[in-house]
Amino acid sequence: MTAPGRLVLIGHPVAHSLSPTFQNAALRHAGIDLSYEAFDIQPARLAEAAERLRAIGACGNVTVPHKEAFAALCARLTPIAARVGAVNTFWTDDGALIGDNTDVGGFEEAVAEAFGERRKWNSVAIIGAGGAAAAVAAATERWRGSRVALWSRSAARSATLADRFANLRVAASLEAAVSEADLVVNATPLGLRRDDAVPVPVQLLATHACVFDLVYDRLETPWVLAARAAGHPAADGLGMLIGQGALAFERWFGRAPDRDVMWASVRA
Repeated sequence: MTAPGRLVLIGHPVAHSLSPTFQNAALRHAGIDLSYEAFDIQPARLAEAAERLRAIGACGNVTVPHKEAFAALCARLTPIAARVGAVNTFWTDDGALIGDNTDVGGFEEAVAEAFGERRKWNSVAIIGAGGAAAAVAAATERWRGSRVALWSRSAARSATLADRFANLRVAASLEAAVSEADLVVNATPLGLRRDDAVPVPVQLLATHACVFDLVYDRLETPWVLAARAAGHPAADGLGMLIGQGALAFERWFGRAPDRDVMWASVRA
């Protein structure tokens, strides 16, 4: 792997992202003379941006809405990125873009931290059918015995994703997807703005359900707050964000960052 010539985050939008905050804190703590920069890239300019990044030997992260499209622009994918069909972490090796997916590991770490490492998830509901949902699906297929109900506003995308993972089925409705789920995961962008509607009305949740929102907010998301107020264990995506970022850092530099430093930077 070529040493990073530049570290970037690309997405649209990216102004809200906390990734530069904790990655730059980790870089300073590790004594690495690089800065991590965020760039808002319109979808129509993604291929051009990817070519520029390849040419300068960049490494970095990819966020919504580019994860699936960026995968198609990589020369090679790691096995987990190929399984997910989406890239959130990349680097340059011998002039070629290599795509990886650390969202899967970040999600598994965050769920274990939030709800207990030994917890068994018999029934999972995933809301959404994009790249983030695919990462969650790839994690759940490693959970022995887990059955997953999938629901999104796009029936075609739901069907395509369910065809790729044997433990997934497309639910007939949002209510049917979540009615008996032990774990309900929001893998849509709903909640990025605090005036958004919640992805699942809390009254639809089973009484025993845990809630995990891939969206994150410094003050926690409205859905997490509503679920917790109704008695459900709930966590937002900040732990997953830190986890996937720490795994990405390790891919780029061959050593783990100080996660306490990362957490302290976003809590400051």
